[in-house]
Amino acid sequence: MTGTLLGQPLPRVDGRAKVTGGARYAADFNQNGQLYAVIVSATAGLGRIIEIDSAGIADMPGVVAVITHRNAPRLAYGSHKSYIDPAVGERLHVLQDDRVRFYGQPVAIVVADTLDQAERAATALPIAYERQQPTVDPSDPKVQAVIPEAGAQPEARIPADSARGDADNELASAEVKVDETYEIAREHHNPMEPHATVAAWNGDRLTLWSKSQFVANEQAEIAAIFGIPIENVQVVCPFIGGAFGTTLRTWPHVTLAAIAARQVGRPVKLVLTRKQMFFTTGHRPRTRQRIALGAMRDGKLTSAIHEGEGETSRYEEFMEALTTATGYMYACPNVRTRYRLKPLDTGTPNHMRGPGEASGVFALECAIDELSYALGIDPIALRRRNEPEIDEAEGKPFSSRSLTECYERAGAHFGWQQRDPKPRSMRDGRLLIGMGAASATYPAFQAASSARVRLLADGTAEVEVAASDMGPGTYTSMTQIAAETLGMPMEQVRFRLGRSDYPPAPAHGGSWTMASVGSAIRAACLAVQEEAAKRAIADQRSPVFGASSDGVEWAGGRLRRRGDDAPGQPYRDIMASTGGPIEADASAERDAAVAGRYSMHSFGAVLVEVAVDPDVGTIRVRRAVGAYGIGRVINPRLATSQCIGGMIGGIGMALMERTALDPRDGRPVNAHMADYLVPVNLDIPQLEAHFVDEVDPHVNPLGVKGLGEIALVGMAPAIANAVFHATGKRIRSLPIRIEDMLSA
Repeated sequence: MTGTLLGQPLPRVDGRAKVTGGARYAADFNQNGQLYAVIVSATAGLGRIIEIDSAGIADMPGVVAVITHRNAPRLAYGSHKSYIDPAVGERLHVLQDDRVRFYGQPVAIVVADTLDQAERAATALPIAYERQQPTVDPSDPKVQAVIPEAGAQPEARIPADSARGDADNELASAEVKVDETYEIAREHHNPMEPHATVAAWNGDRLTLWSKSQFVANEQAEIAAIFGIPIENVQVVCPFIGGAFGTTLRTWPHVTLAAIAARQVGRPVKLVLTRKQMFFTTGHRPRTRQRIALGAMRDGKLTSAIHEGEGETSRYEEFMEALTTATGYMYACPNVRTRYRLKPLDTGTPNHMRGPGEASGVFALECAIDELSYALGIDPIALRRRNEPEIDEAEGKPFSSRSLTECYERAGAHFGWQQRDPKPRSMRDGRLLIGMGAASATYPAFQAASSARVRLLADGTAEVEVAASDMGPGTYTSMTQIAAETLGMPMEQVRFRLGRSDYPPAPAHGGSWTMASVGSAIRAACLAVQEEAAKRAIADQRSPVFGASSDGVEWAGGRLRRRGDDAPGQPYRDIMASTGGPIEADASAERDAAVAGRYSMHSFGAVLVEVAVDPDVGTIRVRRAVGAYGIGRVINPRLATSQCIGGMIGGIGMALMERTALDPRDGRPVNAHMADYLVPVNLDIPQLEAHFVDEVDPHVNPLGVKGLGEIALVGMAPAIANAVFHATGKRIRSLPIRIEDMLSA
């Protein structure tokens, strides 16, 4: 690669389509003869349905069908689990029995000629329940913590328990110690675009225009549910209007849309309401964590204990990497972690931006901050003092680790040296000013992916892969990689994604799309160049005729004899001479041998300034600076945008987002955007993102490590630490509310 395109802050290739309305989202794929479906959600938190009087509803204007467990088809629900689904438990079997497992569970679906008619009928449908008292609070003494089955398995990716040294004894004898509990409220994703599916059957073949971050898995899941061949299901999703993890799994509404379309024999559109997005599409689980740190007076850590509990549903065990980062983040000879689940009468949680690390690092980084004050050591200096030489949890060197450089870069831009270390010592008029720091980390994942590249007779290229784009700029960055590898201008490459009949790609989440899909596209571009070279070598009219495969080279999109100064033969001429198009599929995955030798993670440092009104308790983030070591940055403009979005999400996590459940029935009482608060324009301060120059030859051929998740991970603890510095009041639960600041 010449580097002419990679690393350039190029504008989005799909930008015009998005701002002019040309981009089509799931609900935009209207079909001829389409009907509208509305889900009826359970108003009981636990129990059974004893009566559904659908007769009168079926006679309402425009109503075509009322589908309940009494007349819904018995579905196969064949075995299917991807890595994105909980390893233990069974997904909700929608409309297959009379049981109600949680508030908001789909219990019926109404199909009508218009959306208004469907909504009126769904609202009027009478349902009687045999109600039981659900348990929805993980702090309820009746709820017993359980060891996650998958975490108890040997070599579990997320272990239930881990230990090195003797953390408990070392903590007891530590010269300085911190031992505190931290809590994080349940959060819901709330992207701009709601979940939506348009379903249409053509005989035994089903097409789903559906919002999905994992179209290949949605295809396989729906095929398994209906017991039909996987090739009979097609999923289409070219654009996603934000997701943050909520559409990684295939939720019940997709099945319901397909049921309805088959039942009525016409295409059906189903769009969830904002309220329904609090019921059946996952959430960041509520967590409670204990962090205990022991240190010598010089700041060296001697002991670290991290015990965490997360909520899950009763029918599935959702796990996330809540305690994992504690094992490798800092040098410490004695570390013990424990992870447990609290089964509740709720829907299953799901991955939400920075899953696991965002919650676990909040607790760890707040505890590190508390320890810095107990020691009288600058918070950044304490972290530097405990910088590890290797990943002590795995006993491996890091493929690259730039945390120290991140703090240097962030500190220089932030002006950390201007900070008065004493809490409640800095003011701006009557406002209390605080500065806080926190580290961030996330694994540098890579999954197997495939891609297809097609060279056309006009010298342009088409690239296809069943990936998704929920907003980070996948269309643009993948076009950059293809154009760079092929030696073409960007405008000569057409990149397509979002169809399940394209070469398979992993889920669009976990900060691995660039590493996985980008590597596959690079491999496919090299493969199509190799095929084009073979054709040219065999063509008597080609200037490279008769050369060996090792005797030719590509330079700037032209093929020439190796070492020759001639301009070379362009793609267009090869196509015209030998007949086109030329197509090649290729796959890429991480080298297992290399992966076994290194610990691969991204790292970052986040510095925040807050202003707290001492009279009314309001908190405002004034500015934030993040610096990240993420390997190679393909497009700094897109990367900066990713970081700003993650930082804004961190503001929401720290100060606003909290889903409150009514303990009587598990109803989310703030399932709307008036009371479920997220940051808006006036809440967004000056945000800066910087990237350290980090070369990592081990992670993948592109040298990329991923960015989407880590951009959120360190923001909430940095805000919480800044609030303490401003006020001297340590709040250990998120979100930090006015009530917390005003309480004694």
